[in-house]
Amino acid sequence: MNIAVVILNWNGRKMLEQFLPSVTACSAPAEVVIADNGSSDDSLTFLATRYPELRVIALDRNYGFAEGYNRALAQIDADYYVLLNDDVEVTPRWIEPVVELLEQTPDAAAAQPKMLMYKRRDMFEYAGCAGGYIDRYGYPFCRGRLFDSLECDEGQYDNTCDIFWASGAALFVKAAVWRRLGGLDNSFFAHMEEIDFCWRLHNAGYRVLYCPRSTVYHVGGGTLPQSSPRKTYLNFRNNRAMLYKNLPRDRMRRTLRARLLLDWVAALSFLLQGKGKECRAVFKAHRDFRRWRPQLEAQRRAAADPQAVDCIYPRLLLIDYHLFKKHKFTDLKWTRK
Repeated sequence: MNIAVVILNWNGRKMLEQFLPSVTACSAPAEVVIADNGSSDDSLTFLATRYPELRVIALDRNYGFAEGYNRALAQIDADYYVLLNDDVEVTPRWIEPVVELLEQTPDAAAAQPKMLMYKRRDMFEYAGCAGGYIDRYGYPFCRGRLFDSLECDEGQYDNTCDIFWASGAALFVKAAVWRRLGGLDNSFFAHMEEIDFCWRLHNAGYRVLYCPRSTVYHVGGGTLPQSSPRKTYLNFRNNRAMLYKNLPRDRMRRTLRARLLLDWVAALSFLLQGKGKECRAVFKAHRDFRRWRPQLEAQRRAAADPQAVDCIYPRLLLIDYHLFKKHKFTDLKWTRK
């Protein structure tokens, strides 16, 4: 069985210096591959000097997270791909439990390990925690994190389970299924591309799993700052595109109408906070989504028919979080497979 751990790097020389030692020490017998997304720093020189034994795929420019990985993985022959951020510290035997779980579950195509904060190791990390979900209007959340409320890891999520999406910071996926579905959506560039991919897995009849027997520690937020008009734009645009592509048509129309109102409220909130650039980013996201829609419609028709997925939270998380003060995943009650 061939396993490739693939780190997509863009101007991340400092991250590589800090985190590659744990990856190379703990990932055997997997092959560790660095895919460089057109870095302008000294990443390639550093790799050639310090890690001459590693395979490096040098892309000619920055293609973003989605297309960067698609281009790199197209050049790698493996049975399993592990997409790993450059700011993740891994632990001994972090690969084996996840691959064993996927091997034992023929209808599962992807999985993630437990993801904790690098600097506070008793806390779940925002990007993945113990596996991801979305609510009926497309707001993502995790076991261990609702919006910005993070939980301590007290073993409360140490059960293997189905999840809606696995974090792209440490995403295990069967290579044959990756190729069959065409990988990530290049048009997303970055943000929510792994949620879209996992949703397409569900629509194609596959499961996505969480494996608590593997743990990694993630810094997070290394590419764009937490408050960034570019990040706001990508999140709002890509979220709308994801809903359009993957929801059953009758639900899609209702959901997009509701999200239009909710997004205008979000834009007004940015404006009242003095964040004019973020407010404009929301409107730009909606404008560009409208231009993108014909392409998305073609993707809907070419893919497996969207179907109802029973691990989508059936309520509006914003209401439960702000009005009913449900700040922990365990406060949410709904039937999941």
